[in-house]
Amino acid sequence: MNSSQIKHFDYIFTGTGLASLMMVYKMVMSGKFSDKSILLLDHDSKKSNDRTWCFWDKNESLWNSVISKKWDLALFANENFKRDLALKPYQYNQIRGIDFYNFVFESISKHSNITFLNEKVTDINELETHVYVGTEENRYTTNYLFNSIYTKAFAESQTKYPVLQQHFVGWFVKTEREIFNPEEVTFMDFSVEQKGNTRFMYVLPTSKTVALVEYTLFSENLLSKEEYENEIQIYLKKLGIDQYKVLEKEQGSIPMTCYPFWKKNTKRVLNIGTAGGWTKASTGYTFKNSDKKSSELVSFLQADSSPKMNYFHKKNRFWFYDLLLLDILHRHNELGSSIFSSLFKKGNPVLIFKFLDEETSLLEDLQVILKCPKLPFVKALFRVIFS
Repeated sequence: MNSSQIKHFDYIFTGTGLASLMMVYKMVMSGKFSDKSILLLDHDSKKSNDRTWCFWDKNESLWNSVISKKWDLALFANENFKRDLALKPYQYNQIRGIDFYNFVFESISKHSNITFLNEKVTDINELETHVYVGTEENRYTTNYLFNSIYTKAFAESQTKYPVLQQHFVGWFVKTEREIFNPEEVTFMDFSVEQKGNTRFMYVLPTSKTVALVEYTLFSENLLSKEEYENEIQIYLKKLGIDQYKVLEKEQGSIPMTCYPFWKKNTKRVLNIGTAGGWTKASTGYTFKNSDKKSSELVSFLQADSSPKMNYFHKKNRFWFYDLLLLDILHRHNELGSSIFSSLFKKGNPVLIFKFLDEETSLLEDLQVILKCPKLPFVKALFRVIFS
């Protein structure tokens, strides 16, 4: 293909995950980018329900029409205690991947300046005046590239910043008997055997007989699929569930790290989503962070018609808090249950959620942090400062 046949776009998005689709939707909604040509590239056609996102919010969000379930109560438990958490003014929200994809694609399909192509990206090359993007089928150029294709090697080939995974297998089950409380999500249940790790069950009940039951770890190494599934079976039995159907399954692994992905950003290429470090490092939650970051980025683009992409970043104190926790869990993965239990046993759940949303004052930060076991955090603080 000669250069005259290479199609040019103002913006190209490589990968159409959560961050890319949020951004493009907000660009459309702003009405400020109708004169810009936008290309979305992904080898996945986004036609399946491949994941479930959850987040807590006080207000109705932009995504309210695709929220499939909301909860006002959450359960936290370990082997010694259970606590029902009243979440108001927050609600815990669930969005199914397929509903989100359909909602965004239906909206952007009405705009002739936006193109989605089901092609696998093979090459990205930044030149002085533009960025070249190659796929298995075609070649394109763009003024600015937003990349959400995660490169594991960036974080995992270094040792300065710990890299854990939030890894899980979930079963959507339908029980014969009414077992679940559809008004309460099980946020973390650490009563499962820890086996030297940070392991918990997560249950999202949508009715008295239907729930997503997920076995989750915050640790370095993945398990065999059988081990996750065996633990789900053991847990269902513990809940008194013997007759059930598995309606759907999901599995995933989300990197938890404070690695500075933004150092890979350049004048014309910006890494976004997990590839840009938008996942909340200490919890693996992605939806809320991506919602905030995508809004900031759209505003950043509107403010400057020729932005330098490597200027879009700011590191805050919450990044440092996350770094301390990950340092502890990297060295002593078995401490996860005691750390989270100390937070939730007597802590104010509303304040904890506000803290995890990075919206607390310094005084409120201290109210949350001082609930944690002191010695591991003091040791981590010294390690991070003097490393």
